[in-house]
Amino acid sequence: MSNVLTDRHCSNLTLITGGARSGKSVFAEKLAAKSQLPVIYLATMEEVQSDPEAAERIRRHRERRPREWKTIERARRVHEVVDEFSADQSVCIFDCISLYVSNILLDGYSEDPLAMQLLEKETADAAAKLLTAIASKPNVHFIMVTNEVGAGIVPENGLARLYRDLLGVTNQIFAQAAHEVWLSAVGLQLKLKPQ
Repeated sequence: MSNVLTDRHCSNLTLITGGARSGKSVFAEKLAAKSQLPVIYLATMEEVQSDPEAAERIRRHRERRPREWKTIERARRVHEVVDEFSADQSVCIFDCISLYVSNILLDGYSEDPLAMQLLEKETADAAAKLLTAIASKPNVHFIMVTNEVGAGIVPENGLARLYRDLLGVTNQIFAQAAHEVWLSAVGLQLKLKPQ
């Protein structure tokens, strides 16, 4: 997957990255509200009834959003949703790439090396399709949220290592394509691109 970086540039794409609880989503929501355009909130976290903690997180996120924002919850094949967006001016918060990659990984994970190669290709294809869909909607400004997961120690198990690698490369793909990239830490934001 290391050779999948794209030369695509999306002038309608902002990427916000950072660690857990760094203020990424709140910052994305502030940027969207500041635009004074209609907002679409594209959420990639699946609600699983057997995980009450995750369900509570989803509930809090839903409650935080203004009522007039349109929420779409989609865990996979998100490019198909973006393809259906209106051509009207709007803002789309995509929260988040981290869960999107996780959803793809968990659907096909196996310790078999061939399965891992297929997952690398599937993740790269999903990123490429999503970037193509974003580029096809120039009147929609996309604010994409993702997590930085490579700053800690090397995970002890293969699933966690593969996730770290897949997300790290996917983040690079979107950062390279984005017009604007922000790093969020301790509730503060630092603009990385353009400098």
